[in-house]
Amino acid sequence: MTVAESYQHCEQVARREARNFYYSFLLLDRPRRHAMCAIYAFMRYCDDLSDGDIVEDRAAGIATWKADLERAFRGEVPQHPLWPAFLDTVAKFGIPHKYFFEMIEGVSSDLEPRRVQTFDELYGYCYKVASVVGLVIIRIFGIENDNFVIAEPLAEKCGIAFQLTNIIRDVREDYENGRVYLPAKDLVQFGVEEQALRGPTLTPALRSLLAFEAGRARQYFLESAPLVAMTPSIGRKSLRALIAVYSQLLDKIVDSGYEVLGPRVRLPLWRKLWILVSNAI
Repeated sequence: MTVAESYQHCEQVARREARNFYYSFLLLDRPRRHAMCAIYAFMRYCDDLSDGDIVEDRAAGIATWKADLERAFRGEVPQHPLWPAFLDTVAKFGIPHKYFFEMIEGVSSDLEPRRVQTFDELYGYCYKVASVVGLVIIRIFGIENDNFVIAEPLAEKCGIAFQLTNIIRDVREDYENGRVYLPAKDLVQFGVEEQALRGPTLTPALRSLLAFEAGRARQYFLESAPLVAMTPSIGRKSLRALIAVYSQLLDKIVDSGYEVLGPRVRLPLWRKLWILVSNAI
């Protein structure tokens, strides 16, 4: 497969699957939009290996994918159609290889039922599945090496905010899949029994706990805010739109009174399009 055909495949994956991400990609120039699609396609496949049913033995599937990544970085391009575009993107934007191995390590930790004990443990998980994404895309968005000392901690915090928002939204679904990301220490502090995470109704104690976690997410959004201003104009609109989608998703959760045990909380399409248009100006 040619590099151009590979980018086309990755864009199709992003358009189909990246409900909260793809709209922000449209604010980039074509090379950066293609690069974002290539990175997304890689992340999507990692997630599908750990959460989906594309392989019968998920652990073996992820181990094979990690081996394929190692081979790809050695110049032995595997057969999956995303690899030519992915490798072109990594080389073009000088993205450190370690981030992709950290992504795989993060999704690997979801293979078995898990209970997070402390916020420090949760932070480490959020870093691997979300912050490393931010550390990758700031390079695509045009931040230069001289600014990484300041930008990287901000991108890390932004990723934490995104993933905390996801965790708050998905508490019931995660519980049903044997995963409790809300720290056990916080559950005890707020007097929440694990069984409350499956609903059907939201208890006052769980509502208070979710408000506490939302406050954490909001604080990380605030602390990461300077990242937008230091991002070059070529990527700033896209980053601003991406942050707006997630921060407004958190706003919607808060405005609903943390009613996350029923249908999944989503931003409607018109809201995402409005974010796109308002940030394109």
